[in-house]
Amino acid sequence: METLEEWLVKELTKRHASITTAESCTGGLVSGRIVNVGGASSVFNQSFVTYSNEAKRDLLGVEQETLDSVGAVSPETAEQMARGAAKAANAEVALSVTGIAGPDGGTPEKPVGLVYIGCCCYGETVVERHVFKGNRMEIRNASVETALTLAKKCLKE
Repeated sequence: METLEEWLVKELTKRHASITTAESCTGGLVSGRIVNVGGASSVFNQSFVTYSNEAKRDLLGVEQETLDSVGAVSPETAEQMARGAAKAANAEVALSVTGIAGPDGGTPEKPVGLVYIGCCCYGETVVERHVFKGNRMEIRNASVETALTLAKKCLKE
């Protein structure tokens, strides 16, 4: 059975397109899954692990006003991360992940497990909101699987 990342590499290769990632709470796990696939180097040049707000701002162009008004864990930040990564990497597809993996850091408004996943695909960006259950690693792994699924969905549309 073909994995999500195998499908993505094959599809992007057919399209002569590339993919990048902008990751916060997943810390590079999405890009790690992609580069596990043989031949990924033909579609994957670079990724961004932007754990701090400063990195999101400086490397991806996330607006300081966005970070100040709605925070790093928000649909606006996920969208700006995806768009910024696509631009910075000159990639047709960019995935972004920003969230609260826990065990600390949650609030009633933004609980542990809240993750926003963005996909900028050929200039069109969608963002999904998810609340995953489990421990830190389970939340991170669910975020990775969901991000790869979103990329596949966006490429099929």
